Amino acid sequence: MSLESIAAIFLPFVGTVVGSGLVYFLKGEMNRTLQRSLTGFAAGVMVAASIWSLIIPAIEQCEPMGKLAFLPAFIGVWIGFLFLFLLDHFIPHLHLNGDCPEGVNCNLGKSTMLVIAVALHNLPEGMAVGVVVAGWLTGNETISVAAALALSIGIALQNLPEGAIISMPLKSNGANTHKAFFYGAMSGAIEPVGAIGTILLANWILPLLPYTLAFAAGAMLYVVVEELIPEMSEGEHSNVGTLFFAVGFTLMMMLDVALG
Repeated sequence: MSLESIAAIFLPFVGTVVGSGLVYFLKGEMNRTLQRSLTGFAAGVMVAASIWSLIIPAIEQCEPMGKLAFLPAFIGVWIGFLFLFLLDHFIPHLHLNGDCPEGVNCNLGKSTMLVIAVALHNLPEGMAVGVVVAGWLTGNETISVAAALALSIGIALQNLPEGAIISMPLKSNGANTHKAFFYGAMSGAIEPVGAIGTILLANWILPLLPYTLAFAAGAMLYVVVEELIPEMSEGEHSNVGTLFFAVGFTLMMMLDVALG
């Protein structure tokens, strides 16, 4: 495996670790406006990555299908949505600022369920990187190393605020700084695991690459709509989350077009 592919796989996790490390420098609870801004930014990056890095390449690969070139992407997005819907329904987790656990009943602590919620959120991001890297490693002509790195860098950027969003509330709720950092960092460990697992399945995935690209996009879009948009909009009306959504969206769009 090349240095570029290793970098693409692990950069998102590094972003989460660095973001979680902010718990050592920022004191007190995270300001709600700042939290909305960071969540909006993350949502914007994920939507842009889903479109430019995943859905558009999936459609481009099916151009010989003519007017039905959209069909594999359509099917893949729906499968991705339904996959995350099932995980969300069955795996116990707790959303940020939430008091009511979701998924099956269990006796897990609040901190553990918060980390599971973020890990659930990060899984499709890892899979997205894995699909793109697998396509590049096997010589797919529509996927370049620059495109794989652009997606990885974009996800790493949006993981910076996500790491802080999980570690700082844990500290505010009584966890010591080292424990809050550890939980925040580990919430991103699922990303390289998901990426490597996807690459190992390349022999089955690549013949269906347009579907798997769209699958990853659908899973990411589910997270945005089900989790991030409500979090950036909750409470007293504010446009800050929407503005930072635009910042994240345009930054990821720029990265993908310039580097891809």
